[in-house]
Amino acid sequence: MPRLSTERAQIYWRRNISLVIRLLVVWFAVSYGCGILFFDFLNGIRVGGYKLGFWFAQQGSLYVFIALVFYYARKMAALDREFDVQDEQGDN
Repeated sequence: MPRLSTERAQIYWRRNISLVIRLLVVWFAVSYGCGILFFDFLNGIRVGGYKLGFWFAQQGSLYVFIALVFYYARKMAALDREFDVQDEQGDN
């Protein structure tokens, strides 16, 4: 793995942390916002026979979290390729 210059390493980590913060904001908005704050409003909508607020509180935030994990992995693989810092085994 080639070493990054100090400036490129700072850019790499800044973009990494920026991605993490954005994904945490999305997860917080879904889990707290949809599961707690907008629970009553979302319960007025039914999906598959279940109230949407209940669904978000019980399962929705988990599904969003799993999707965010896969999204993060894909975006970090692209960022690693951009900065040429892939694992020695290589990313697919």
